[in-house]
Amino acid sequence: MTVHRLTELLERCGPLTGKEIREHIPADIFDLWRYCNTCPNLIHKTVGSRYLRLDRNVEGFARLSPSILREFCNYTAVGLSDRPEALDARVRQIHQEIIRISGKKQELARGIISGIVDSQQDSGLIRENACFLIAGDVAYQMAHLEPRPESSTGEFVNGSDLDIVVVVRGLPDTIVERLDTAIYDRKYFLMRNPGHREEIDYVIKDLAKVRAQLDFLDFKSVVASKVLEEGLFLYGNHDLFREIKDLIKEKGIPLKLAALSEIAAQKRENARLELLTFSDSVLDENLRHLLFTTEEQEEFY
Repeated sequence: MTVHRLTELLERCGPLTGKEIREHIPADIFDLWRYCNTCPNLIHKTVGSRYLRLDRNVEGFARLSPSILREFCNYTAVGLSDRPEALDARVRQIHQEIIRISGKKQELARGIISGIVDSQQDSGLIRENACFLIAGDVAYQMAHLEPRPESSTGEFVNGSDLDIVVVVRGLPDTIVERLDTAIYDRKYFLMRNPGHREEIDYVIKDLAKVRAQLDFLDFKSVVASKVLEEGLFLYGNHDLFREIKDLIKEKGIPLKLAALSEIAAQKRENARLELLTFSDSVLDENLRHLLFTTEEQEEFY
């Protein structure tokens, strides 16, 4: 019955995302995902990229983001197999929108940081001796605007957070502390102000700590290395940014992360194949985290 309704819906509306399908057919999202992946007269395409997340809840810590169902809901278009051109057009539209959102969030982050630095009495010193990087969804051009609860307050925010890493070199502690306070204050203003509802997740560290974290010795250092590796230049000293990226290469971080990504990709594919034939009502915990993760954030170190 659901397959018939799906076909009728797509004939009437054209290609839809998983979220849009569920708005029309209020079935279990897992069941809809399976129907769309197994029905012979349906085709689907996914936009964007899958990228490594480090998750304490997953065996081996490595998984890919977005999770299987989040990808289906927000980044996948489903259409009829005899209308591939319509599907291609919808996929292009979704991809352009994701890139637009990511660009706007990156510019928002740059504006926030430049405003904070300009407000500091030692703004010139900060620009010379600090580098601001943006990581996470925005760095991969996979940002979204889906409302979600912020983890510490439960307040709803607008989609992907702004993951910002601040690396300082030779800045006096007093200046770093004032900068930290200013970012913290701005973070809570943006999160609670109804006109913004944006979440900043940030960490400030010196270059010596970066070097130590790139030794890749434990979970925290692996997370920190991954975030630094994916981070894009946002603001501050570009020479310091290049120095950080050179250190990342010297330590072999890209190869180490690529190996983890390969493991995560294989686990995800195994889970996907198992879930397509799954009949038990109780999911294995590892399968559950690969299928759907309500919180796509990572810890920052």
